[in-house]
Amino acid sequence: MAGTFGAEAGGTDLADVRSPAQPSPRARLTPVGWLAHVALTHDEWHTFGTRLGVSSRSASWWIGDWVRCGVGRYGETYERAAAITGYDIQTLMNFVYVANRFPISRRREKLSWSHHAEVAALQESAQEVWLDRAATDGLSVRSLREHIRRERAAAMEGSGSDAPRSRARVTLLRCPRCGYVL
Repeated sequence: MAGTFGAEAGGTDLADVRSPAQPSPRARLTPVGWLAHVALTHDEWHTFGTRLGVSSRSASWWIGDWVRCGVGRYGETYERAAAITGYDIQTLMNFVYVANRFPISRRREKLSWSHHAEVAALQESAQEVWLDRAATDGLSVRSLREHIRRERAAAMEGSGSDAPRSRARVTLLRCPRCGYVL
């Protein structure tokens, strides 16, 4: 499935990043690699890198929204979406779950899909607080997870509840994507 990247708003299609004498794309994607022609300029290389980064960070959102559309509008199934995309059903369900929890207007471009997935199970107000904090403090996904875990542990200690009962309740909430215990 070789191809080139489409145009971003205000950008050019990478299919058009060519030398005047060469009609083929200067670089292309295959299912297993990125192939650049030797005449690729540094600016072209940079442009490809920018678009690869956007694609990588955005694909989970795109696929989640695409599956939601297919299921809601066309009655498609997760099985069919899995056959089309090559993703397993559970992964598609995770993409859709996070997409459902975050309308496009609430998604943070500067944070990854994984940041959003870390807080997806929380109430909307808590999601906003944690996403703001992650963006402001530059928290990695792992760091965000650890901060949330520490805050929950402190809240459980402060509530005076007995530890075994609290622990049992926490272990019932497990992320279906990564197995993280909430």
